[in-house]
Amino acid sequence: MCGIVGYIGERQAPAVILNGLKRLEYRGYDSAGLAVLQKNGDIAIRRDRGKLINLEEMVRESPLRGNVGIGHTRWATHGKPSQRNAHPHLGMDERVAVVHNGIVENYMALRDELEAEGVRFSSETDTEVIVQLLERFVESGCSLEKAARQTFSLLEGSNAVVAMSVDEPDRLVCTRLGNAGGITLGIGDGEMFIASDIPAILEYTRDMVFLENRQMGVVSQYGYEVSSLEGETLNPEVHNISWDPVSAVKGEYKHFMQKEIFEQPRALIDTLSGRVNFEAGRVELAEMNLTPELVKNLRKIFILACGTSYYSGLVGKYMIESLARIPVEVEYASEFRYYLPIVEPGTAVIAITQSGETADTLAACQLAQEQGALLWSIVNVIGSQAMRMSDGYIAMNAGPEIGVASTKAFVASMADLFMLACVLGDMRGMLSAQQLRQCVDGLAHLPNLAGRVLDHDEEYQALANQYYRAENFLYLGRGINYPIALEGALKLKEISYIHAEGYPAGEMKHGPIALIDETMPVVAIVTKDHVYEKMVSQVEQARARGGLVIALASEGDESIRGKAHHVISVPLAPPLLAPIINVMPLQLLSYHIAVRRGCDVDQPRNLAKSVTVE
Repeated sequence: MCGIVGYIGERQAPAVILNGLKRLEYRGYDSAGLAVLQKNGDIAIRRDRGKLINLEEMVRESPLRGNVGIGHTRWATHGKPSQRNAHPHLGMDERVAVVHNGIVENYMALRDELEAEGVRFSSETDTEVIVQLLERFVESGCSLEKAARQTFSLLEGSNAVVAMSVDEPDRLVCTRLGNAGGITLGIGDGEMFIASDIPAILEYTRDMVFLENRQMGVVSQYGYEVSSLEGETLNPEVHNISWDPVSAVKGEYKHFMQKEIFEQPRALIDTLSGRVNFEAGRVELAEMNLTPELVKNLRKIFILACGTSYYSGLVGKYMIESLARIPVEVEYASEFRYYLPIVEPGTAVIAITQSGETADTLAACQLAQEQGALLWSIVNVIGSQAMRMSDGYIAMNAGPEIGVASTKAFVASMADLFMLACVLGDMRGMLSAQQLRQCVDGLAHLPNLAGRVLDHDEEYQALANQYYRAENFLYLGRGINYPIALEGALKLKEISYIHAEGYPAGEMKHGPIALIDETMPVVAIVTKDHVYEKMVSQVEQARARGGLVIALASEGDESIRGKAHHVISVPLAPPLLAPIINVMPLQLLSYHIAVRRGCDVDQPRNLAKSVTVE
C-alpha cells in the first residue's frame, strides 16, 4: 500500500521521482521521501512526515541533483509516522539506501542479531533491518547484487524492496517477495524506471516488466536483468500498457473520487466492450478459458474479496445463483484461510480485487489453488499478481482508480459478475436463448441508465447539505440490494467519518430499530422488484419511530413520496442489474457529505488504496 519509484538515466532523478510519487500518493501518505546519488558519490536524502507537498517544499528549499534515485510514500506498519521512520532508509555508514513495501515478519530477530554486532538503528521500522543487512554484506566485499540476494533470502514475509549503493552508482536492485505489492520495471530509451504501480511511470514509458514472487531485478541505464532469488536467469515477458496518463489527472473535477464516479458510464462501456455481442444476444469471455465440460462439472463457487469488492461479491452471488444455479459462498479473503474452508472437486474461486495486489486476497487464492480449486479473478490492474496467477480472468477495464474509496471498479466488477453469470448459465443450459437475449438487452442499456443517474448530481448535493451534520446513518436493503446498503454505509464511513451501518431490512426489527429516532437518517433502497412491498413496510416502520427516511426509489413511484421525507429517483433497471444503478446516488451522497464536512475525500485518514500487508 506504500508507493515506490526508482529512476536511472539522463534526467534529473528528483523530478522524475516526485512526479511518480504524486501519482502514487493514494497508496500511502503519512510520510514521503527520496534519496539521490549525487555527483560527489554521496547519497543525499530528503524526507518528511505528512503528505507529499511537505517533501516537495523541502526539495525546493534544499535541492538535489543526480541521475539515480529512489523514492517512497509511506503508510505506516512499523513505527509511527515521523521523519525518522520515513523512507528511504540509509545504512549506518550511509553507503546503501533502501525503500520498502510490506512487512518483514522476522525483523526483531534480525535486528537483535545486527545490534549484537554493533549496528546502531536510527528508526523504529522493520525496513531498516534490510538496509543494515545490505550494507553489512557490501562492506564484507559483496557486490550489490550478491549482497541483495543474501539479504533478501533472510527476509520472511511479503516484501518489495528497491536499493542503491554508492559503491555501484550505475545500478539499482529490486525484488518482489510474496504478495507485498508489485514491482514494475519500466523500459525507456537510455533510461529505466522502477515503480510499485503503473501510473507512476506511464508518462515515460509503456513497455513494462512485472516481477513475480522471489524474483530480483538489476537495473542499469541501458537495460535490466531479471533472475530468481537463487540466481537463475529469467526472460520475463515485456507488456505494452495502453493506459493514457492523462486519465490519471483530475481534469475538471475537484477530486479523483468525483471524477471516477462520473467515469462510471464509460467504465461500464469499456468493461462490456468486446465481450457482449448485442446483435447475437450473447456474452463471450475469452480470457476466462471456459468450456462447457468444465462449467457443467462445477459444484460450488467461492467469491473471495475485501472491502467494497466483498460487497460486489455478495451481489455476484445473487447473479450467479439466479442465472447459472451454482451454489456460491462469499467470504472475506482475510478470513478464508483461517477457518479450514472445504474445497472439493468441482470448486472454483473468484477473486475480486481492483489492484490485483491485495495481500489477503492473494494469500486466500494461493490456499485455494493448493487445495485444487480452479482460480478466476476479476481485476482492474493489467498484469497484476491476481491476474497472472489465475486460470482465467476478467479485466474490469475501468482505467486507473486513484481515489481510495472505490467507485468505478465496484460497478465494473458487478457488470463483470453479471456477464460471468450469463456465460455460466448459458453453458449449463440454464438460460434459454430468449432469457439470454433479455440479459444482453439489460447490459446494452446499462451505461445510459448510469448517465441518467449522474445527471441529478445537484439533487444529491442539496440532500447532503441537509444531512452532513448527522453523526449516525442507517442503510436498509433487501435481496440483491442488501449489499448496496452495506456499500452505501461503507462509503459514508470511509470518506466522511460518520458512523453508518448497513442492514438487511428484514433484520431491522431484530435490533437496529432501537437506534431509530428523530436524529437518525435512514436510507432505504425501495426500487421496484419482488420485495418492493416488504421494503415499503420497513420505510413505514422507520418513519413511525421518528426516523428521517431517505428513500431510493424507481422513477415514477409516486406512492413512496408520502411515506419518506426525501426521495432519490433512479431509472428502473432489470432486478439483477439494479444494484449497479442504485449505488451511484449513494456514492455521490457520501461524496458531497464528506466535502461539506471538509474531509479529505481522496485520501481518507488511516486508509490506503491497495492493502498489500496483512
